[in-house]
Amino acid sequence: MEKLSALEQRVIGCLIEKQVSTPDVYPLTLNSLVNACNQKSNRDPVMSLAERDVQSVLNTLGARRLVNNVAGFNARAAKYQHRFCNTEFGELQFSAGELAIVCELLLRGPQTPGELRSRCARLHPFGDVSEVDDCLHSLMEKGPFVVKLERQPGKRESRYAHLFGDAPVTEPSAPVAPAGDAQARIAELEAEVARLKARIRELEGE
Repeated sequence: MEKLSALEQRVIGCLIEKQVSTPDVYPLTLNSLVNACNQKSNRDPVMSLAERDVQSVLNTLGARRLVNNVAGFNARAAKYQHRFCNTEFGELQFSAGELAIVCELLLRGPQTPGELRSRCARLHPFGDVSEVDDCLHSLMEKGPFVVKLERQPGKRESRYAHLFGDAPVTEPSAPVAPAGDAQARIAELEAEVARLKARIRELEGE
């Protein structure tokens, strides 16, 4: 599978999250998806995306058959669902626990097993950290879809990262600027590129 950009990871993660946590409002309208992408809770980094940014990402994911609009031809608003995993004939098939972990890693970036157990509770209840470890090991063996990062200085647990985007950077031994700052900047730049591409298409159509 082609690697997902930071914005594509956010959109896919949000669609998976809402599919599991609020199935009554899933698939999502564009407005609902924008709100989900820009949530201040359960997100790292926090983003501020415009509708046109999210629509541009949806168009790209749609072309890759990772997202589709399930609204009827005469529907007032489009409704989007992901086809990233667990589809009838799809290659990616995850258990409920694995799906919850993948979702959280897409939405928050690298995390420890303890953090994942706590944050996945709204998606899948893990009895203890050993159950999280089992799912992580399964994800590492399957793809691998997950990688264990070097333990940060002063930390007791190692963090795990997904491998659906660019390869995660190995943790440095010396303190550096917070990763969230860099991720937020990358997301801002990707959003700006999406806006410029949309503007170019508008100009070409005039």
